Amino acid sequence: MDFNDTPEEADYRAQARAWLQAHAPRPTGKIDNGLDDPVSMDASRAWQREKAEAGYACITWPKQWGGGGGAAWQSVIFGQEEARFETPANPFAIGLGMCVPTVMTAGNEADKERFVRPAARGDEIWCQLFSEPAAGSDVAAARTRAVRVPGKDGGDDWVINGQKVWTSGAHFSDFGLLLARTDPDAPKHKGLTMFWIDMKAPGVEVRPIHQMSGASNFNEVYFTDLKIKDSQRIGEVGEGWRVSLVTLMNERLAIGGGGGAGHRQVFKLASEIATLAGPALKDTGLREKIADWYVQAEGLKYTRYRTMTALSRGQTPGPESSIGKVVSATLMQDMAAAALELEDQFGIISDPELAPLAGAFQTALMNAPGLRIAGGTDEILRNIIAERVLGLPQDVRLDKNVAFKDIPTGK
Repeated sequence: MDFNDTPEEADYRAQARAWLQAHAPRPTGKIDNGLDDPVSMDASRAWQREKAEAGYACITWPKQWGGGGGAAWQSVIFGQEEARFETPANPFAIGLGMCVPTVMTAGNEADKERFVRPAARGDEIWCQLFSEPAAGSDVAAARTRAVRVPGKDGGDDWVINGQKVWTSGAHFSDFGLLLARTDPDAPKHKGLTMFWIDMKAPGVEVRPIHQMSGASNFNEVYFTDLKIKDSQRIGEVGEGWRVSLVTLMNERLAIGGGGGAGHRQVFKLASEIATLAGPALKDTGLREKIADWYVQAEGLKYTRYRTMTALSRGQTPGPESSIGKVVSATLMQDMAAAALELEDQFGIISDPELAPLAGAFQTALMNAPGLRIAGGTDEILRNIIAERVLGLPQDVRLDKNVAFKDIPTGK
């Protein structure tokens, strides 16, 4: 692993940093009300469009579809440099990181021409419709049904009924990537098919879920006799699981970095808060925790460097990207909990106008449990690491060759 930029990488980093310094939006000092605020959404779209016009959005995508036509290492470097600036919220991460790459990999040419460029420019937003009340970590247990019926134009249509849950951004998305069961007589991994759907079509109902953080970014999505064309199918009938692996592989990398206030912010807070024994930073127990968090953060940084090194050498990063998410989510939760114990009234004052760091630790504590579930629970990720990184034996699967309709449901 090489921690240093090559001359080519250093030149690109300087170029990206200069462009960002000239074009990145200037901080307004106002509290961001989130993506449900039309002003914030407009700012996000404008920033995405400006990056796309300069070739800095979707850097690895072909230019013919609105991408930058660049290399994966360039995308990583630009992301590192962009993180230094206070840019608008990103409602496009799921679409650009998971959904549209799946369309590019398994979709037909008409879909690629229709959807890729508008997504890269921020004109359209996508969501991922995988999880269900009875199929969270076990995506292949999806029960939403898609039944083939004759279409009015002589072709085939599909009628979809069912429910998805925990769908991030469904309430402001234009399109969704839907995994549905098309053959209940086949084993669960072989009876699935992937489709794209219009989130504003009749038969689609989105119900936001109020979260303990105060946000409502997750949603329940219901399908009632939703009719779609067979041309909206992505991949072959019954190959939905193979197609979904493309999405899931991208998902781990897309959300693995974590975010929010880190160990440096905890250190600063502890330096400023006085206790009966003096500055909180003099507490040896707290100092040990901060040291542990620093080590974990450095481990995450160098794991990402491993990914960047692989990309710069033209290699494909492996399943070790799951390590980033399983560590970063727990790390965020631990740091936030400790920071709130330091704050006045144990952090009960969460008003961004009054709380330290504009309430960043309160937000982190409320968001961390969701992050430990989204994109694979801690348990699922540890299984992936055990089996695919460490080479340990796989879990025993008793339902491997059983027709989905014959799998016991517990009812």
